[in-house]
Amino acid sequence: MGSEKTDQQYSQAVSRCREMYSAKLRDYGAAWHVLRPSSLTDQIYIKANRIRTLQLTGQAQVDEGIRDEFVGIVNYSIMALVQLELGYADGPLPAETALRKYDEYAGKAFRLMQRKNHDYGEAWRNMRQESLVDIILMKLLRVKQIEDAGGKTCVSEGLDANYFDILNYAVFALIQMDEKEPAGNAPGNPRDTGNK
Repeated sequence: MGSEKTDQQYSQAVSRCREMYSAKLRDYGAAWHVLRPSSLTDQIYIKANRIRTLQLTGQAQVDEGIRDEFVGIVNYSIMALVQLELGYADGPLPAETALRKYDEYAGKAFRLMQRKNHDYGEAWRNMRQESLVDIILMKLLRVKQIEDAGGKTCVSEGLDANYFDILNYAVFALIQMDEKEPAGNAPGNPRDTGNK
């Protein structure tokens, strides 16, 4: 699989995430700007943990599937990166700023993915979706540890590097799901794990 194909798949997956982000921005505004980064970390954790639970049990009682949760992880990761830069506030960001920042961080994540794919030879393509989720959860635990330590690390990557990795692993999972079942044809069954 060539890098051009991966670039195209990545862009398509992120474009669908942006569509959801934009739709929610129209409904709610950028109300998420009041959240502290630790609250966004917890939101990502909830989504990743739900995916893991669905993978383990195969049963869902809420009408949102695994694909929706990965989209949420991508979008919350970008929100967290914005909050690291701008800080939280008492009110929402202007919509145009929220969209511009989304595109800025999505672009940075894309370029990071290209560099890492070059070095790692697209190893993620041979990973199981369950492993992608476990790595996301591990990185979230790292983020929580860094947050609890006041953002300080001795030798490790900082918060932003972990959010970028979480974002990219979620996009990789979406690409894998698209290869098995394109998003436009995805079943509405929330129990669909994408592991057919």
